Amino acid sequence: MTSLPYPVYDADNHYYETADAFLRYLPKQYRNEFQYVEVRGRTKLAVAGQITNYIPNPTFEVVAAPGSHEKWYRAQNPDGLSLRELQGAPITSPESFRSSTERLKLMDEQGLHASVFFPTLASVIEERMNHDHVLMASVVHSLNQWVDEEWGFAREGRIFAAPVISLADVDLAIDELEWALKRGARSICMRPAPISGYRSRRSPGAAEFDPFWARCAEAKIFVNLHLSDSGYDQHYRKWSGGEGQESVGFEKADPLIGMFDPMSRAIFDMISALICHGVADRHPDIRFVSVENGSVWMKELVRMFKKVYGQGPQQFARDPIENLRRNFFVVPFYEDNIQELVEMMGVNRVLFGSDYPHAEGLGDPLSFVDELKGFSDADIKLIMSDNMKGLLEGARN
Repeated sequence: MTSLPYPVYDADNHYYETADAFLRYLPKQYRNEFQYVEVRGRTKLAVAGQITNYIPNPTFEVVAAPGSHEKWYRAQNPDGLSLRELQGAPITSPESFRSSTERLKLMDEQGLHASVFFPTLASVIEERMNHDHVLMASVVHSLNQWVDEEWGFAREGRIFAAPVISLADVDLAIDELEWALKRGARSICMRPAPISGYRSRRSPGAAEFDPFWARCAEAKIFVNLHLSDSGYDQHYRKWSGGEGQESVGFEKADPLIGMFDPMSRAIFDMISALICHGVADRHPDIRFVSVENGSVWMKELVRMFKKVYGQGPQQFARDPIENLRRNFFVVPFYEDNIQELVEMMGVNRVLFGSDYPHAEGLGDPLSFVDELKGFSDADIKLIMSDNMKGLLEGARN
């Protein structure tokens, strides 16, 4: 196992929620809106009265082994195996996937000093509750209460769980932010997607959200834009006869899904909206981190910013690429061209993230260093340690 001579900060770790993660603090009037139910002998999740298969096994009693999808994401599948065949047999979730105490012990073994932690099941919430923003906020708050109790927003200066926040109702979002800040949160988690609305969806750069962004900047926390169900799979379904159907996790039968790459599209659009609609100009101290979205989209984003700025510089207060490089950090995938990303963003805007213990992440988090061959020791330290340490400490550089 790899080791490094300084504290390592991992920008992307996960826990698997236990069955009471959403239910322990969920008000009674909403208990029918979020339920675990039995369907033909298997436990499924029912959200707002509908069975969801987005997370096929919401109990996480057994899961794919950490890193078992690595060959798939490195495009090393010459025999054309299915993802299920490639990943091998599932494993029983160890306590370290569900307990912060056991996870700290595992982090010691892995050589991780600190990690930012994200939920797994929470990705089902917003896309399936956008019809009722109070319900959505209640479910999110119940999860965040559980996370604070079981994992901690800054436990022992090592486990930095990011509370989930939706901007669907900005007043409720500010309330949730203030609650989290009082409990030591150093970052928050949002999905890269248009903001849910009753009449229509909205840009996160709309003026109505400025009080929220202003408070984030004032508190010197950072905003994680973490991969989630952003609703972008519906674009593929318009081309495949499945319009209106639900996305299913790890659905890979049609290569057209890979070509549409809804993951890259969602973060591309989110960052475009935040910059084009002036969030970075009005709140220069705000910092965003793109997590589990990779970085293959960055080259096209830079190209399009150059083009749009060249066509209408009067529409921008500042060169959008300058705002991109000041206000945004990126966690690349291990299979990405990290050198190219550094050339576009600067090494002080690139973060190491393992996505442990997810199957698509790294089984050995510190093996990410193997992707940094050719970088100086000083630059490797920035990526593996200093950049995230600075964010957690509220640095603005």
